[in-house]
Amino acid sequence: MKYRKIRAIISGGGTGGHIFPALSIAEKLKELNPETEILFVGAEGRMEMEKVPAAGYRIVGLPVAGLQRRLTLSNLALPFKVVKSVIKARRLIDEFKPDIAIGVGGYASAPLLWAAGRSGIPTLIQEQNGYAGLTNKILGKKAESICVAYDGMERFFPADRIVMSGNPIRKDIVPATEEMKKEAYEFYGLNPGFKHILILGGSLGSKTLNDAMKTWITRFCKGGENVEVMWQCGKYYKKSVDNFMEACQAHDIGGPCMWRTRHYDFIQRMDLAYAAADVVISRAGASSVSELCAAHKATIFVPSPNVAEDHQTHNAMALVRKDAAMMIKDSDAEEELMAAACALLEDEDRRSMMERNIAGLALRDAAMTIADEVYRILDRNTRK
Repeated sequence: MKYRKIRAIISGGGTGGHIFPALSIAEKLKELNPETEILFVGAEGRMEMEKVPAAGYRIVGLPVAGLQRRLTLSNLALPFKVVKSVIKARRLIDEFKPDIAIGVGGYASAPLLWAAGRSGIPTLIQEQNGYAGLTNKILGKKAESICVAYDGMERFFPADRIVMSGNPIRKDIVPATEEMKKEAYEFYGLNPGFKHILILGGSLGSKTLNDAMKTWITRFCKGGENVEVMWQCGKYYKKSVDNFMEACQAHDIGGPCMWRTRHYDFIQRMDLAYAAADVVISRAGASSVSELCAAHKATIFVPSPNVAEDHQTHNAMALVRKDAAMMIKDSDAEEELMAAACALLEDEDRRSMMERNIAGLALRDAAMTIADEVYRILDRNTRK
């Protein structure tokens, strides 16, 4: 297939789980034809307005916002923001004249893809989760293709338009070699003779996972485990965790388990963190699930209960049903999580089985599959 120059709008964002797949798609389209022009459309004040320009792409913000679960004045203003966003989206389409509009989820996808459809522009949706959100379910009725990462998505979308692509992930997330492990131990100052747990609370952090770690250090850790922990506590909680660890050291609380724990607000070299880990504890966002599949890691998921349609539980259960991961409920994590992780460290047969099974679910060429689908859509529309 010849990859001609195209003009594409990519819309969505709000979280890294939407933004990083969007950037991966953009990078693949530019790789296939460097003359391709891409415009991002996001929501004003959301993280895409910072992350996308940092990656070298132009982005325009829409005033759209999400519906709050409780009655607030901002909900009363929402219809006006939606109308204003649709008007601005149509103006952007008239000015940029895209060949295709790609929606990756998030507030901006709805007005942009709706406006694109009304203007006769073909649309493609990339649904990252195992349970489709309301916006994508509505947009999927008109989209020419829906690229998904989980089986059974015909519950939400027309089966003849579903493409199994997987979720685009960072290129450096690969199964660990012995050289990578050695580099990881040196980079993080770890003891190769110990086993290692990696806790991923996300860039902002997870109170549940942080509380589980604090409880383990102060109450449950016996001190005999040859375990080192890499704990991503998140930017929001870093100061309180600093204070906690300093208090533990001052009063000799937690013993060896406390001294063998390293905490970070953000992990820069995620490829090396994965390489060092024998067991990973993580929320079940779509990008995290896809990266853990690609890294072939035995994982315990703790789905966040504070997400739309409880989609993180659906993401995790898709792997649990195939013996590719474990899951612990958010409400049970403080009492059960670290004990389960330490038990999994000692059960080499189960870890090996989970690593084999999660590896079988990895779809590494997602960005290429989506890019190919973009060109197939454009070729079909050219022949009409």
